[in-house]
Amino acid sequence: MTKQAVILLSGGLDSMVCAALAREAGFGVLALTIDYHQRHRVELEAARRIAAELADRHIVLPLDLSAFGGSALTSDIAVPKGGVEEGIPVTYVPARNTVFLSLALAWAEAAGARDLFVGVNALDYSGYPDCRPEFVEAFEALANKATKAGVEGDPFTIHSPLLHMTKADIAREAHRLGLDAGMSHSCYDPAPDGGACGLCDACRLRAKGFEEAGLPDPTRYAAR
Repeated sequence: MTKQAVILLSGGLDSMVCAALAREAGFGVLALTIDYHQRHRVELEAARRIAAELADRHIVLPLDLSAFGGSALTSDIAVPKGGVEEGIPVTYVPARNTVFLSLALAWAEAAGARDLFVGVNALDYSGYPDCRPEFVEAFEALANKATKAGVEGDPFTIHSPLLHMTKADIAREAHRLGLDAGMSHSCYDPAPDGGACGLCDACRLRAKGFEEAGLPDPTRYAAR
């Protein structure tokens, strides 16, 4: 029987590559997408397209984080368009990866899976604290203290295969894996037609990755 893993699938390039790497490693993919009322809701459709190609099962779980606010992705706060800045930007969603990994952990334990994949990246990223190696290590330790499986000696492993990759590395991995990068969506503030703005952090990092990898970027940008 194929071992299964729960993959956090946002609909972005990183999570798509992460899901494909899990499949390449021999895992059956249980894809978890969180509908947290993000302003870039077009990524939910991207997640459905990707899951149709890569996942054995896909759950889109509603969780309205706009009730908390505190982020440009969940509140009426402008998404910065002036370039990737130092520090933690206003697009940081409070404790998002902690919340999402906790939900992925719950599904994994219920499904009998002991592996979780998350596409966090600590090189070409926007400075989010929950994308660092320290966070991944700490969450794995928490998972094995907070669950029945963990305390009974059936531990969980958190896989973060993109953690030390550049965006160019990730673009190259997508190409190597034969993925259609155009299925993914990265923009934080898309146009009404779903096109990428081209100016937010996510767009800038994505475009930089394809350019440095020497690969064509399939993204429709409104501005560059």
